[in-house]
This record gives sequence, structure tokens and C-alpha cells, in this order.
Amino acid sequence: MLTLQQIKANPDDIVRRLAIKGFDGKKAIYDVIELDNQRRALQLKNDNLAAEQNKSAAMIGRLMKEGKKDEADQAKAEVASIKDAQKEIAAQLDSTEQKIREILLSVPNVPCDMVPEGRSAADNIVDKEGGKMPDLPEDALPHWELAKKYNIIDFDLGVKITGAGFPVYIGKGARLQRALIQFFLDRGNEAGYTEIQPPYVVNEASGYGTGQLPDKEGQMYYINEDNLYLIPTAEVPVTNIYRDEILPGDSLPRKNCAYSACFRREAGSYGKDVRGLNRLHQFDKVEIVRIEKPENSYAALEEMKDHVQGLLESLGLPWHILRLCGGDMSFTSAITFDFEVFSSAQKRWLEVSSVSNFETYQANRLKLRYRTPDKKTALCHTLNGSALALPRIMAALLENNQTPEGIVVPECLRRYTSFDIID
Repeated sequence: MLTLQQIKANPDDIVRRLAIKGFDGKKAIYDVIELDNQRRALQLKNDNLAAEQNKSAAMIGRLMKEGKKDEADQAKAEVASIKDAQKEIAAQLDSTEQKIREILLSVPNVPCDMVPEGRSAADNIVDKEGGKMPDLPEDALPHWELAKKYNIIDFDLGVKITGAGFPVYIGKGARLQRALIQFFLDRGNEAGYTEIQPPYVVNEASGYGTGQLPDKEGQMYYINEDNLYLIPTAEVPVTNIYRDEILPGDSLPRKNCAYSACFRREAGSYGKDVRGLNRLHQFDKVEIVRIEKPENSYAALEEMKDHVQGLLESLGLPWHILRLCGGDMSFTSAITFDFEVFSSAQKRWLEVSSVSNFETYQANRLKLRYRTPDKKTALCHTLNGSALALPRIMAALLENNQTPEGIVVPECLRRYTSFDIID
């Protein structure tokens, strides 16, 4: 969440930048400033009362030594009255601080200066593109038909076992999934990311820490009896490793990668654009997460983008990078770049990665700081990205690599699959 220091330094600029995300923040921002003024006045009053209490307590001891019991009793009564007043002020402070926190949790992160204005995905900017478009015949099959033809993914069986959006991978389909996961993890290791195997369920504090709560509560699977949530991405447990931590400055950056299954309710998602692997309730993904000093985070963002681009180039997929406009960004992000691959049989672009810098927004919620050279503490910057999400990668690989003989496996995956074609 935004810090009070950020807001008070230039509230009008914060309001302007929030408007780029389509968020009218004027009331919230100025309510926070007013509440903080009230909080500071209450704190000053409490401090003055504490000084009076200390003075009266010292006086009681002196009066008792001088045998002035009546005057000492009067001073004791004054101390008791001060304590009652302090209790009332403490309650007001708690209430004011809670109101400030509730408002701050409802305010999204401000976009950085590189974020273009716009209301929807139609306003996103293509920053870069590469890869060669495959030349497929007009009767090329979409991946859901290829999956049935070669018996590698069974969508109906997933419906039988669980419901729509939970496919079952079979034989070479399962092995190709596993190959992609291992390939992404190995590339992460080569790039200096320490692998983490995280839990697939998190507590409420973790959801608040990375910003899934309260903004995305309706998209998460909730375990009512235990007050736990199934993770929508490994970003949540991995970033929360650093919750409530003060890291040594010379230990940064922290670079982690993690494979996990991901669970998303995706309420209201229907139609042809979500057919097959295009949108699932459970899917596999390898995530990369970085904890950085503020002055290094945008260089780290470029490194992460280069890493994802390298994966797509190794897989031989046509790709482009979108710089998201304010209206298409997430609640917590300061800037996001989406990677999309072209699915030739569907003749559409499919998102396979989002790489984001959250600046201090998540770190403030997480209370994640680092020790500066002058022994002070400062908020870290957090970043994450998909490297990569598997379903749409699988969809594009199946469709783009189909031949009359079968589906050709990219060369970079063959040492993991032990086969070079699905036939």
C-alpha cells in the first residue's frame, strides 16, 4: 500500500497518477491526510499526558517522604485521572489508525511515469516483438482438437473428476508438461534464481501482504474451516517469505523461482475465448520473484523481461511484449509488461507472462525493509513475473508445431521428454 510519506509529499500528484488507473482517489487521499493529522494531534496529547503522569508520580514519592499524605493522595488521584484519559486517547488512536489502514488498503498502487494512459487492453502498447509466424494450412486444428486426436489432454475427464477448467494430461501430454516445468526451472537456476518449493495454501496475512486481499478475494479458492486460501500464483508464498523482515543491504538482491500449481476461480469466464487451455481454474506455472533496492529495481525489471524473452525464443514461438496502459494494470502494480504468443490455429494472441514492478507497494504491506549503509531502514522494491505459465504455452506449441506426421517438440525440450514428436 502507499505510504503516508508518499501521499503527504505530493497528494495532488498521487491523485493524478491514480486517475491513470481509472481510480478517483481524491477523497481517499485527503481523508488519509486529515486522519493522520488527527492521529498526530492525539499522539501529542498522549505524550503530554505521559509527561504529566511522570511528573505527578515523582511528586507522589517526594510528598510521601515529607509526610504530606493528603497532598500525595491528591496527586495519586490526578495520576489515576491521567491514566483514564490516556486509555480513552489510546482507543481513539487505535480507531484512527485502523481507519487510515482501511483506506490505504482500498487505494491501488500509483503507476510509474512509463505507464501509458488508457482504459482497456485496446490501449496497450506493443514495445517489442520477435519470432517467426508458422505457415499452417487453412485446416489447422486448434489445440483442444489436437489434444483429443493424440490423446494427450482430456477435458471431459477433468469435468467428470472435478469440473470445467481442470483438464487431465495424459501420456506424452503429461510428459510435455513436466518437461516445460523442468526447462523453466533449469533456466531460472542458470540465471541465478534460488528455487523454492512453496506451500499451495496461504493464510490471510500472506494474502494481504502481496495484495490479493482484499482486492481479489472473489477470485481465490477459500478453505473456510481453516481460514486459508489456495494460491493463485507462487508469487504469494514466495514473496511472503520476506514478510516482517529487515534484510541486510548487502544481501540484496534476493532472486527466487518456484514451480507451483495455481488455482483461480475466474468467476464469470465463459465463451470461445476460454475454450480448451485458454483459461483454467487450475494450471501450472513457474514464477520468478525479486527483492531489490529501489535504485536497482528497474534494471532488474529489464533483466526479468530479457529472461522471459529468452524462454520464448528457445521454444520458437512468435511473441510480442505489451506495455500495459493504466486501465489494464493490476491493483498492486506500478508497471506491467505482458508477454503474448501467437496461437496460429486460433489466430489470436495468448498471454503467457506478466512481469511487474510493484516498487514499495507490496513491501509496505509486508513490512519488508533492508538495512541501509547508515544503519537506517528503507522499504524494498518487489518484482515478479511468470517464467512461464504453462497452459497457453502448451496451446501455442501444439497448434504452431502441428505437421501431417504429428506435433514436433521444440529441440530445447527433447532431453526432458525423451521424444521429439507426438504422433
